[in-house]
Amino acid sequence: MIKKIAVLLGGTSAEREVSLASGTAVARALTTLQLPHIEFDTAKRQLHELVEEGVSHAFIMLHGRGGEDGTVQGALEFMEIPYTGTGVLGSALCMDKVRTKQIWQALGLPTAGYQEVRRPLELAEAKACLEQLSGQVMVKPSHEGSSIGMAKVDTAEDLVKAVATALLIDDSVLIESYINGPEYTVAILGDKALPSIKMATPNAFYDYEAKYQNSTTEYFCPSGLSAEQEVILGDLCIAAFNAASAKGWGRVDVMQNEQGEFILLEVNTVPGMTEKSLVPKAAAQAGLDFTQLVATIIQQAFQVEMQHIGSTE
Repeated sequence: MIKKIAVLLGGTSAEREVSLASGTAVARALTTLQLPHIEFDTAKRQLHELVEEGVSHAFIMLHGRGGEDGTVQGALEFMEIPYTGTGVLGSALCMDKVRTKQIWQALGLPTAGYQEVRRPLELAEAKACLEQLSGQVMVKPSHEGSSIGMAKVDTAEDLVKAVATALLIDDSVLIESYINGPEYTVAILGDKALPSIKMATPNAFYDYEAKYQNSTTEYFCPSGLSAEQEVILGDLCIAAFNAASAKGWGRVDVMQNEQGEFILLEVNTVPGMTEKSLVPKAAAQAGLDFTQLVATIIQQAFQVEMQHIGSTE
């Protein structure tokens, strides 16, 4: 029985502002659903206060490290508070882009070539890395989301600088072959893939500005894929999601190369839930409004009946 839901939001990661917006939107939906709840900013309150507040369940809306990496999930399990989304193992794995890729590679799932570095590169090393990875790469902090700290480079000098910048954010940096093609994302809800979304931006890539600040970013849902391609992509994303021990709900990001093959990028276990976020867009295409989406996540996570699901507003 749900007595009180804590919407965990805010936190201390670089994605704090997005988390606050996501959590506030979820809280509004809980009000519509007439479910008792509180907004709980983990940067301002201690987790043990959840017990003092009489919280029975948690809706995790913390993005990035400290909320999406298994630490909060482990604490909630210790306190015997059920929560939404992926568990400790899957959260930790999916937060680590390198480990996720290694799992996919071991299972024969398609992902781009890469190198992991943990120290600044010498110019000669950067040149060799570019040669190995087809001349153009994406540099990514291994444990960050929302494209924070990412850079697209094609010269050794720029690669040295990009790695140095990323190392200021994270102690592990992923250097990944750049895939020249459209980017898609597929939301997972339970054991189903929602309609894919294609993103288009005038920026060099789909970066933080394109995701949250730029009004010129375009989202296509339906994405324009054929029915056959949509099934292939959906099945691939479910396989990738399950392989990384993710569960409940989330999002898988994918690129399509020049040969038309889908290449896996990463799994987001606590995707954004703002008005610009992608999971609500995909859910709307599948016939679920925002409140119905939140209700479905709760129903699946906590095994409760939600009368709101299926209604129209």
